[in-house]
Amino acid sequence: MKWTLGGLAAVLVPVALVVVPCVITLTSTPPSSVKVADDAQTQYPIVLAHGVMGFAYAGKQSYWYDIPETLRAHGAQVFVTQVSAFNSSDVRGQQLLDQVRKIMQVTGAKKVNLVGHSHGSQSVRYVAGLHPEWVASVTTISGPTKGSEVADWLADLDQHHPAVAGWILGVGDTVGGVINSITNVNLPIDARQAMMSLTTTGAGFFNQRFPAGVPVQECGEGGNVVDGVRYYSWSSVGQFYRVFNLSDYLMSLTGKAFSRELDNDGLVGKCSSHLGQVIRDDYPMNHFQIVNQFSGLVGPGADPVGLMVEHAHRLKEAGL
Repeated sequence: MKWTLGGLAAVLVPVALVVVPCVITLTSTPPSSVKVADDAQTQYPIVLAHGVMGFAYAGKQSYWYDIPETLRAHGAQVFVTQVSAFNSSDVRGQQLLDQVRKIMQVTGAKKVNLVGHSHGSQSVRYVAGLHPEWVASVTTISGPTKGSEVADWLADLDQHHPAVAGWILGVGDTVGGVINSITNVNLPIDARQAMMSLTTTGAGFFNQRFPAGVPVQECGEGGNVVDGVRYYSWSSVGQFYRVFNLSDYLMSLTGKAFSRELDNDGLVGKCSSHLGQVIRDDYPMNHFQIVNQFSGLVGPGADPVGLMVEHAHRLKEAGL
């Protein structure tokens, strides 16, 4: 897909508009409407791993808007982690692994339930791949298991128009620095490495090293249990659901990068997201809404918080 400079500007303006409310402007969200048993106390702690441009907490609010608090209210023990906002799958995975080790030491837990959104899905798979004995379950939410066509588009732009791509990646590095500052951390930032990890090729190399749960058949399911670890995934389709959610405008633009998977959430294709047991791959939300961003403004009938509570109950029923 060829984009003009005007088209690039149309993408970058919403990027700035999205980052600000994501990190700073956070308001309230309605309570979950999904009716589940008021007991999501899993045997092992739940560890949440964010995606690119992510963080643990900005002030009192987390990247997982209202999700950790609601899970705790239902009895779950939840830890919110923070890795580099932009970097390679290996760098981010090792950062998460170090935090998981500390969580296990502090809690005395023998295992954890890992949940990763977007690029965080590679982080949790990295930990499970190196230390399956630490992990009871891996759950990915809109994870680019087979890569993202948006990353492919940016990599192609980098090859043919390196100055433009370099400027976009520079913006990513700047945003990562801002997130470091706001969240008071000093993590290495490298938007180029993040892009390379998320391309179809980069994801393929990662899958060769960490194949657990990856489907063999196109758009199929992967192994549900590998090395004693249970693998789950869910994702969504569609880009625009709420006129007041600025991310919807961005997802409508990034969605234009897709030529193979027309069913996508703006950043990840429906089939590309599959890993292990696929709970569902067509929830009516975009890539950000599926983890309740931004500020809980999601489409009618969508309940990302309820999905997480329901999944915690699923893990509890499975003895995890």
